[in-house]
Amino acid sequence: MKILYIEDDLEIGSWVKEELENRGYQVEWLASGLLLNDEVPDFIILDIMLPGLDGFSLGKRLKRSFPDVPLLMLSARSALDDKLEGLELADDYMTKPFHMEELAKRVEVHLRRYDKVEQHIYHLQHLIINEKSKMIKRSDRKEEILLTGKQFQLFFYFTRHLQQILTKEQLFEAIWGYPYVEGDKTLMVHIRYLREKIEKNPSEPTIIETVRGIGYRMRK
Repeated sequence: MKILYIEDDLEIGSWVKEELENRGYQVEWLASGLLLNDEVPDFIILDIMLPGLDGFSLGKRLKRSFPDVPLLMLSARSALDDKLEGLELADDYMTKPFHMEELAKRVEVHLRRYDKVEQHIYHLQHLIINEKSKMIKRSDRKEEILLTGKQFQLFFYFTRHLQQILTKEQLFEAIWGYPYVEGDKTLMVHIRYLREKIEKNPSEPTIIETVRGIGYRMRK
């Protein structure tokens, strides 16, 4: 999924770009609206405080050019009038400072609302993943991978957090819904069975790696 991100703050811009790319998005980051091209993105994140053409004017221009692309505005302005003006033209409005998890979730929700995620098919090493049908195939064997309920939940939780180190506690509570107890082998067993289905060599996994003493990480 291609995200057009317009932000003149170098520190915030590099942070957001890196975090979104770690979640599997392709991000084009611009410091202003001067270098816009005609390529249609899947999502737009726009800062309001920009040099030259302000974010509100640029947002109107982007919405005219890409009416079917969701637009989220970021701003340090928290006044109600600014929020209302932003929401007049954008699909969403977030104030700075913000948590990356919230921004990523809002991107995901709007992409789903615009029926963009459902069209998304992507590769993860030797796996082909169809987000619409939730189908996983192995390109090396040309076969579909069938997962059990918990394996399925684990796999797609990992895909939503690509490249992130996830603790055992975080994974267990997200999938089973109650606190992890140290020494419980349930998660480890499910990870082992999941690896047997998705890894080329389960004894030397390259997709779901163990981060010793912490938890696991799914690699691209």
